[in-house]
Amino acid sequence: MDKGIKVSVVCVVYNQMDYIRDALDGIVMQKTNFEFEVIVHDDGSIDGTAEIIKEYAAKYPFIIPVLQSDNQTSRGVVITREFIYPLVSGEFVALCDSDDYWTDPLKLQKQADALDAHPELDICVHRTLVTRDDRPRRFVAPATRTRVLGTEEVIIGGGWYVTTSSIMCRRGIYVKQTPLRDVITIDYALQMQASARGGMYYLEDCMAVYRLRSKGSWSSANRHGIPMETSIRLLSAMDEYTGGRFHEAVELRKRIRRSQWLQRSGKKYLALLAPGEIGITLRRIGISLRRLAIKFRYSGELCRARRMVK
Repeated sequence: MDKGIKVSVVCVVYNQMDYIRDALDGIVMQKTNFEFEVIVHDDGSIDGTAEIIKEYAAKYPFIIPVLQSDNQTSRGVVITREFIYPLVSGEFVALCDSDDYWTDPLKLQKQADALDAHPELDICVHRTLVTRDDRPRRFVAPATRTRVLGTEEVIIGGGWYVTTSSIMCRRGIYVKQTPLRDVITIDYALQMQASARGGMYYLEDCMAVYRLRSKGSWSSANRHGIPMETSIRLLSAMDEYTGGRFHEAVELRKRIRRSQWLQRSGKKYLALLAPGEIGITLRRIGISLRRLAIKFRYSGELCRARRMVK
């Protein structure tokens, strides 16, 4: 680890020519009292994305471009493990999806300060504005105030609990290969892994935009998330990794995931009201009501954001 670098920003890219400038602009505008580096990995884009990355790297010496001539993901290569981990030198790692972007120039400073102030925690996240076709839709916000979110809350919250571009975690937890990330390398696995020690620090500040179903994005290709079977294996891996300390939360999340699958399978919709499922259906309703309360909390801010784009 380079003691001069406080934060390593990681941005993994593939065919995002329409969005990569926004992502990079949000990164290079950061104002900090420490040094940070930006690792931008392009997985063999064929749409001109690589040329834009080269342009920014020539202008900003703290950008480290990793440009593949051929797509590595299609060959079964895990990009982060093979190409990103060896380059990360910061104490903390911040993630930014290439089709999303940061909106607060103090984002890195705020999150690094939070982790410095809470050595018992390994991850810090924040509120994110969700847009579709650049129109504000809602906020991803697991709480209505800045606080520590318990590990159980993170597990039960699922993959949409926070967004990838809101994550900052300690380098040691980011590069640690665990049973969770042997199952699948997604941000939900990192969220659970990083929150296992003491929870997740949540900042109420909205500091990023998540583009929903943008061209070439993960949300566009995976509208219902990862397959249910993979979700179950991932949760079982979390149980193994933590020695069963959060077994009840893991089992509850498994039941919620199966309930979601029943709902989306159409013909099995009535199964949600079966005696064995009614309890978890009511629990899901309770979760939805809490999310509705959070949505109401920020309704005025969302209306103002919508007026700004008219």
